[in-house]
Amino acid sequence: MRATAIGLSCLTLSAGAAFAVDDGDAPAKPTVPNIYLDLRTTYATIPAGTLGLGFGNTSLSAAFEALAARRGATLPSGLPAAKSIAIDLPLTVDVSDRVSLYGGVSGSTTDIGSGWSTFDITSWNIGIQADLYQQNGGKIPTITLQSTLTQSVPTEQGMTTTFNNILEFDYALDEDETRGWLAGVQYTYTDIASQLASIKPNTILYAGGYYQWPSNWKFTGRLGVQSFGGARIAGRTLAESFTQPILRLDLDRMDDNDNRLFGITAQIAWMPKPSYQLTLRTPLYAVRK
Repeated sequence: MRATAIGLSCLTLSAGAAFAVDDGDAPAKPTVPNIYLDLRTTYATIPAGTLGLGFGNTSLSAAFEALAARRGATLPSGLPAAKSIAIDLPLTVDVSDRVSLYGGVSGSTTDIGSGWSTFDITSWNIGIQADLYQQNGGKIPTITLQSTLTQSVPTEQGMTTTFNNILEFDYALDEDETRGWLAGVQYTYTDIASQLASIKPNTILYAGGYYQWPSNWKFTGRLGVQSFGGARIAGRTLAESFTQPILRLDLDRMDDNDNRLFGITAQIAWMPKPSYQLTLRTPLYAVRK
């Protein structure tokens, strides 16, 4: 979650209001984008010998990847089991119904068996989510691409830069797009500022579906397979490679314009031991359509 002043300024400038004119004689009305802090609070358990992997976990993975690079050489038996609480604060601008820009910071605290660490800013990111194609009642599904660049902080030996890309296909089964099928792939590549350490890419292939009730509660499920290439430092294995199942369940409260008001996400990822994650999404809107 990158939140340099330059990154956030770019997002705000990119969200400059467009103007629309009605067909009638009514005066032109400005149409402004949604602008909000997409506040996310995550609690996760991470088994020994692995990193904070899973669906879109760039803030968690950045914190643990940096931990691996900086402390791995002094950990006699690899990475310990851990618990983590992370807070993500991306400033998000829905430029249109097809494109969203975001950027912000993430902070976290971890417990690796000796008590909780001090809560610190651990990463920043910038990203974009765009519909490359919209179904709009046709036969070809909506195609969405989300790309996020995350960097751990502080900037020092062992810092990590993570590139996370998600390509998702959404086939709606009705005109209102309240139910449908999903399929997609997530690919995560991490670069470490150290010649002694390396982290192999992580790939998730998944399928799922969603249903939205008339009350605007929406349930989404994704089931997939996660394949991780492992992590090494100074010729020693810190995290083993694996290919295991992953499950994510989302329950969101939407408004009549499909803006998220509240969301809760539960994830179980086998690595190969299970890792559990719970995320609360409570967007703070400055402007909401």
